[in-house]
Amino acid sequence: MTTTLEEPKVDAAEPPPARRRWEPWALAALLVGTAVAYIWGLGASGWANSFYAAAVQAGSESWKAFFFGSSDAANSITVDKPPMSLWLMSLSVRIFGLSSWAMLVPQALLGVGSVALLYATVKRWFGAPAGLLAGLVLALTPIAVLMFRFNNPDALLVLLMIASVWALLRAVEGGRTRWMVLTGVFVGLGFLTKQLQVMLVVPPLALTYLFAGPPKFGKRLAQCFAALGAMIVSAGWWLLTVELWPASSRPWIGGSQNNSILELTLGYNGLGRLNGEETGSVTPGGGRGDAAAAMGGAGEAIAGAGMPAGGPGGGGGMWGSTGITRMFESAQGGQIAWLIPAALILLVAGLALRGRAPRVDTQRASFLVWGLWLLVTGLTFSFMAGIFHAYYTVALAPAVAALVAIGSVTLWRRRDMLWVRAVLAATLLATAAMSWVLLGRSASFVPWLKWAVVVVGVLAAVAVLIPALTRGRIAAVVTLAAMFTGLAGPTAYAVNTMATPHTGSIVSAGPTVEGGRGGPGGMGGPGGTDGAGRMGGRTDGAAGAAGGAMPAMPGGTAPGATNGATAGATDGMGGMGAMGGGAAGGLLSGSNPGAELVSLLEQDSGNYTWVAAAIGSNSASGYQLATEDPVMPIGGFNGSDPSPTIEQFQQYVADGRIHYFISGGRGGGMGGDGTASEISTWVQANFTAVTVDGVTLYDLTS
Repeated sequence: MTTTLEEPKVDAAEPPPARRRWEPWALAALLVGTAVAYIWGLGASGWANSFYAAAVQAGSESWKAFFFGSSDAANSITVDKPPMSLWLMSLSVRIFGLSSWAMLVPQALLGVGSVALLYATVKRWFGAPAGLLAGLVLALTPIAVLMFRFNNPDALLVLLMIASVWALLRAVEGGRTRWMVLTGVFVGLGFLTKQLQVMLVVPPLALTYLFAGPPKFGKRLAQCFAALGAMIVSAGWWLLTVELWPASSRPWIGGSQNNSILELTLGYNGLGRLNGEETGSVTPGGGRGDAAAAMGGAGEAIAGAGMPAGGPGGGGGMWGSTGITRMFESAQGGQIAWLIPAALILLVAGLALRGRAPRVDTQRASFLVWGLWLLVTGLTFSFMAGIFHAYYTVALAPAVAALVAIGSVTLWRRRDMLWVRAVLAATLLATAAMSWVLLGRSASFVPWLKWAVVVVGVLAAVAVLIPALTRGRIAAVVTLAAMFTGLAGPTAYAVNTMATPHTGSIVSAGPTVEGGRGGPGGMGGPGGTDGAGRMGGRTDGAAGAAGGAMPAMPGGTAPGATNGATAGATDGMGGMGAMGGGAAGGLLSGSNPGAELVSLLEQDSGNYTWVAAAIGSNSASGYQLATEDPVMPIGGFNGSDPSPTIEQFQQYVADGRIHYFISGGRGGGMGGDGTASEISTWVQANFTAVTVDGVTLYDLTS
């Protein structure tokens, strides 16, 4: 990918080129276009990931729930991540009221902010054309489009990681400690967003500054420790508060087996993601035993959906096979892989061109930090044996976008050299080949596009090799051809993503692909897997209802018009929906209560701490969002957290604090001490079941 706009080479010791008249207009077009793309039709996804949506609602009602990231306003248990991403959405809901728009618009604005910050970071040292190209590539990366229109923590995480690189490069530019401290602050805030995932950018940041920072090595090392201290303070204040807060007066830490934020950090959200030993997960680690046995019919359902029910590992497990090609496989390829080959080629070539620059050269430092980000994060994702979802790859998008932009612009400015032109041609051919492969996995999705990309890519590669075609007006045509080669495929996927509602805990961008494989999201609804690592694909209203009424979600979501939430993998858990589907929801999708059930739950709701209790956070989430009253999620996300204990639950019932127990959803039997199963058994033995809107529930006050 190239640009025809000539600018003088910018070295670390030279001032950046003067701003041209077209730059602010081009930037405005980029940002306005990004905002329109990310906000248009945003309400169609309804509650998106209802697991986080319920916590957003709770935080908008209770400041205590806001601080801890509780799943319900009565503070029974938290989500399994720190709450920083929830804070922005909860504040928006407090101001504008509960709706999908109020919840999701902050996420879209984080996307616009990420594009703007990446532009600013790249432009400062490579000029406006490179900055605009970087922002455009990020804005059109399919998985970025999805995550900036969704309510997962990844949107804020991406912005903070870009901010850390921006501050780091300012430190390389001037050598001032304050910039390193700010770098640490951004990383710390990223920790409060998604815990240890942000730590993947720490080695790139530290190594780049230790190599390229202007001060002497001793001072550079001290500045890195200052950044470390800032990171600890900016994240540690919340961790320390939670850890020291009396457990009796705060919610249970979701995702932990011992009610500890440190355990959650180092275990389920830490080393467990790398080695597959996530205690409390649906994977067979941490003493869970065989997945199929532990989950009843769900294990067989997973295997029937095209994913082995065995454990993770290099040979392929519940979360897909590990290995160097993982980012290019069907489940991940269409999300992020379009420009990875180009980014790697341009990284090597860019470093070669800056080989004789001074040690403190900021352009080379830029190649280093973005390149190390791509390599460290990409390799970690490729070989991690624990929980892995395709949407994690959004963390690669800024590095890929930056490398493509700074690499192509750097090489284009040196195109007088034969080997540089050869590298540009090879980059175009590799990009065209990657698009051919990825577009070919969706036979019915714009089938002509892969041919167009290959033809244009080959012609552009040949043109780049001819010096006469890289000068004057013809160079503009070559540039446009190069941009078409690199962006046509991602743009098609991005448009498809924007036009498709996405709901559920596991989602992916773009159309259905052949051989797609992810975690349990690979399980399909009626008709099986959708092949794209999604839960249920796009179901119609009748099939998606799966045993219960599905009222339209706020923002205009039509019943069943979802990507990944509602299709029903059947239960195998004593009649409870295991993975998703139906009015009762399940492990990966929220419940969808009918009007009669909502009315029943709302009766005398002010007399109870929780209007109901249900197994699993997703099952509880739909009832809570429909009533805007607290619903206790027994066992947290997986139904496997030992919260509450059977004794605590019995005391709550005796005190008249819980009105109903709702059966269905995420089944018991997976709890660390079997508490979810014990509670279900006790309720069934002592209370009378009734069915309302296809959902079985028990009145705990009768």
